[in-house]
Amino acid sequence: MTHVIRSIWPDEWRQVKELRLDALRDPVAHLAFLETYEDASAKADGFWKERAAGAAVGVEQRQQLVAVGEDGAWGGSVTVLVEEAGSIDPFGQVTEQSQGHLVGVFVRPEHRGSAAGVTGALFDAALVWSWGIGLERVRLFVHEKNSRAEAFYRKAGFRPTGNTVPMPGDAGELELEFVITRSE
Repeated sequence: MTHVIRSIWPDEWRQVKELRLDALRDPVAHLAFLETYEDASAKADGFWKERAAGAAVGVEQRQQLVAVGEDGAWGGSVTVLVEEAGSIDPFGQVTEQSQGHLVGVFVRPEHRGSAAGVTGALFDAALVWSWGIGLERVRLFVHEKNSRAEAFYRKAGFRPTGNTVPMPGDAGELELEFVITRSE
């Protein structure tokens, strides 16, 4: 099945919610996401409406990209957060330079793998969007035990920086920072 990669529309909050809840039920969700299914499923519709509107077409500080199949079903998603130089990042650290931060990476199991190409297409679109708004650097964090995701990020051109942060909620585990720059 082929997919169209595009930004979400504000009125697609139901699909945003459905995909996120499916992501949080994934067997590796505890390594990949900082939120639980129980917490997310308890959120009111207003939360999901705001989430979609805040990452939709035309929003400059955040963009959620989705892979839409021929049947209209969403096969996966990635969100780019814009972190301005001097701002405090989600881990409480000062951002040294303006950059993109990829979060919420999820592809449904039936669309995973290099043959499907969905994850790669989502990442390509996220980078095109980031470069298009003038960012020179994009980063992401991956749990130290999420080797499958780490392997994909390396294949996509991201490189480890050596920076680590404690996993929120479990300071005994680490998140590893990976980056890609526009010149790569």
